Amino acid sequence: MNLETSKNLGGIGAILLVIGFLGFIGTGYSGILSLIGLVLVLIAMKGLSDYYKEAGIFNNTLYGFVTSIIAVVAFVAVIAVTLLKTLADLGIADWTNTAEWVATFQENLFDMSALFTFVGGIILAFVVLFILLVIAAIFYRKSLNMLSSKSGVGMFSTAGLLLLIGAVLTIIVIGVIIIWIATILLAVAFFSIKPATTQTTPSTSPPPPV
Repeated sequence: MNLETSKNLGGIGAILLVIGFLGFIGTGYSGILSLIGLVLVLIAMKGLSDYYKEAGIFNNTLYGFVTSIIAVVAFVAVIAVTLLKTLADLGIADWTNTAEWVATFQENLFDMSALFTFVGGIILAFVVLFILLVIAAIFYRKSLNMLSSKSGVGMFSTAGLLLLIGAVLTIIVIGVIIIWIATILLAVAFFSIKPATTQTTPSTSPPPPV
C-alpha cells in the first residue's frame, strides 16, 4: 500500500469517526460508521507503519483498537450481568410480562438490596469502561506521536494528546467533546501527510586549470 492510499484511508476513517460521534446525538447507524472508521484508520496505520518502517505505529494502534473493543464488550457484559442479577433478586421469572414487572417493583419499592445491586453494577460498568478507554488512549497517543515524528505532521501529536485528555475527562461531558475535536484534527493530519522529499547534493565541477 502506497503513501497516498494510506493517508486517504486514514482521513476517510477519521471523518467517519466524526460522523459516528454526531450519530450519538441524533442520527442512526453511528456505531457502524464508527466501527468502519476505526477499521479504516487501522488499515491506514499499517500502511504508514510499513512506509516509514516503524512497527510501533501500527502495533500501538492495534493495541488501542483491541482495548477499545474489550472496553465495550466488558461494559455490556457487566450491565447484562447486573440486570440479570437484579431481576433474579426481585423474583421476576417472566421478563415479557409487563404486569409482573409492575407488580414486583411495587412490592419491592423499598427493597434497598436490589437497588444497591443495580446501582453498584452500573457504577462498576462505567469504571471498567473508563479505565480501559484511558489505556486505549495511551496506546493511540504513542502511535500518533511516532507517526508525527516520522511524517513531520505535528497535528498527529496534538490529536493524540487531546485524545488522551478527552479519555481522562470522559467522566464529564467535556471529555467527549475533546475526543471529537481530536478526531477532526486526526482527519486533517492524515490529509496533510506529504511524501518525503529526497534532497540531492549539487555536483561541483572541478576548478579550471591554472
